[in-house]
Amino acid sequence: MPDIAIQTAPTGTKATLSGPAGRKPRPLLSPRNIIIYGTLFVAAAYYLLPLYVMVVTSLKGMPEIRLGNIFSPPVEITFEPWVKAWSSACTGLNCDGLSRGFWNSVRITVPSVIVSIAIASVNGYALANWRFKGAELFFSILVVGAFIPYQVMIYPIVIVLREMGIYGTLTGLILVHSIFGMPILTLLFRNYFASLPEELFKAARIDGAGFWAIYFRIMAPMSLPIFVVAMILQVTGIWNDFLFGVVFTRPEYYPMTVQLNNIVNSVQGVKEYNVNMAATILTGAVPLIVYFVSGRLFVRGIAAGAVKG
Repeated sequence: MPDIAIQTAPTGTKATLSGPAGRKPRPLLSPRNIIIYGTLFVAAAYYLLPLYVMVVTSLKGMPEIRLGNIFSPPVEITFEPWVKAWSSACTGLNCDGLSRGFWNSVRITVPSVIVSIAIASVNGYALANWRFKGAELFFSILVVGAFIPYQVMIYPIVIVLREMGIYGTLTGLILVHSIFGMPILTLLFRNYFASLPEELFKAARIDGAGFWAIYFRIMAPMSLPIFVVAMILQVTGIWNDFLFGVVFTRPEYYPMTVQLNNIVNSVQGVKEYNVNMAATILTGAVPLIVYFVSGRLFVRGIAAGAVKG
């Protein structure tokens, strides 16, 4: 029951009872709610319908796929397309599926993410709290570098990697991903550290803490959300990369996305759509898992200052 408030009346009049004040709750089927939820439903269907088609197609055999009804669920579920996509689908001259590309992608992504985030976090920390001569110019160059199209830099990078003797190797590709990820990550870390209370930094300086002590004991422990943001951005960008993978490596070092392209565009034998769909889902599974596991921290990192100036 709602609380009943007793209002004191002037002398000579009776006290009156009044109910709760405030606006009445909107009905569930108000025009506003219908528009909002209707728009969300259409957007969800737009993205989930292709995923549904991919999943049901990957669970069908080729005789059932040839019937042509792509939206019908599988009559007889089979995981053979998934097994073939992983272990025996042909990618050019090799017929070992996506397994080799998966481990190549892991060997590329893990060190690239660690190196780029470690360096960018220190850069952002220094730019936010330890101003040095030319810091603004350095930051401006980094910001400009974040928006230079990758295609413009491909040929010069090929020459540099060739002269260093690491062109066509995983080391060269890891170096490329680490360098190209640093500008945008430095921007994120710099803005996040700038949003933290400056009194913490000043108090640590008064207590005699130096550059690395403040970073490891104060700034880094308080910055878990932005580290998660950086990790998701880097994992998604590096794992889904195709251009750098096909340009800077040899066939034995191709990442998973390049292997997927070779499977889907293979012109040998029958076009196995179920294998293609299974291979596509397997390739995109890692970024999806990372995002769903860390999605809440990603939103917290963005809201807590990742895009603040």
